[in-house]
Amino acid sequence: MKFNLSDNELHLNFAPLSLTRPIGCLRMGLFTNKERYEMYLPDAEIGFHTEAYLSKKFEAIDSELVVNSNVIPNEDLIAAICSLEENQTLTLNGDVLARHGAGKETIAFVGETPIILKERWHIYQLNDIVLKQDFKAYTTNKSSQKLSDSNTLIGNESDLFIEDGATIEGAILNTIAGPIYVGHQAEIMEGSLVRGGMALCDNATLKMGSKVYGACSIGPHCKVGGEINNVIFQSYSNKGHDGFLGNSIIGEWCNLGADTNTSNLKNNYSNVKTYSYKSKTEIKTDLQFMGLCMGDYSKSGINTMFNTASVIGVSSNVFGSGFPAKHIPSFSWVNTLDIVSFDLDKAIISANNMMTRRNLELNQIDKDIFSHLSSTKI
Repeated sequence: MKFNLSDNELHLNFAPLSLTRPIGCLRMGLFTNKERYEMYLPDAEIGFHTEAYLSKKFEAIDSELVVNSNVIPNEDLIAAICSLEENQTLTLNGDVLARHGAGKETIAFVGETPIILKERWHIYQLNDIVLKQDFKAYTTNKSSQKLSDSNTLIGNESDLFIEDGATIEGAILNTIAGPIYVGHQAEIMEGSLVRGGMALCDNATLKMGSKVYGACSIGPHCKVGGEINNVIFQSYSNKGHDGFLGNSIIGEWCNLGADTNTSNLKNNYSNVKTYSYKSKTEIKTDLQFMGLCMGDYSKSGINTMFNTASVIGVSSNVFGSGFPAKHIPSFSWVNTLDIVSFDLDKAIISANNMMTRRNLELNQIDKDIFSHLSSTKI
């Protein structure tokens, strides 16, 4: 089976996270949507319909079948997509789920209603539901490692899944509110308190004394400590020390300095406003709880304080006393309220300095994406 995952013209709705990747490569639950389709359809070949500047890294494939990447697939949706015939469009309440060819014939979806993401905050807002769905789909008929006797488990053992090579010692794990998944070579260090749902993906680390409230997803190769509540880390990002982070989404290759704290609720308990890359201004939301959304390669210094519903672009460095601006553009160097441009060449050097610690580096296509984002002042 071959198909392309389409951003469906919602690319900017998920910025800054989507500034460096298609929507189909955003992580929530246990997986990205690309990984999720690969789980359901192991032999599938998957490409992307995304922004032109991203298309060299995330290439389209030759296929007449296009799938909406904003839809979280379940078994019923997979079956409906697989049965879609030439010139048919699969819809649900006006939303296009998939299209084969011109798609002039409309087919109404029937089955378990899939989750459809429309805004970036849906990633954390709906993470609990997606995490439970992923856990069930992935772990059914698989065997988990046994939990070491040095740990305390509250809840059902069936709601805990530990992959081969994972390490957990001296932790308290509570699966009553949601399942806990621990990936290959992942580690939960001693003294950690974990309330599900949580996904700790491959090679990720939960540091000593961490406090995790569901629903959290910690992507591959991330290192996380302190207190987190309803947070998603994409991959290769670090929050290694104390500090609170709630109702937030952190991109790849980010680093939060020691005692970085994020407000996720206004003092007057009113609904939050947050920056929209689509309208280029703050917009009202219907949410009370919203913390930090940070684009790839951005960082904060020690003791940084972020306001409720803060949005940080790609490759920005935030430090200083007091609260910085709620929206910080990509490629910015921020000392509290003093914002200056972060030179592109220096930003590339900084990114590579972080990546070489993991034996990786930016390739020319990555540098071209950096150059595009820097020149467009997003």
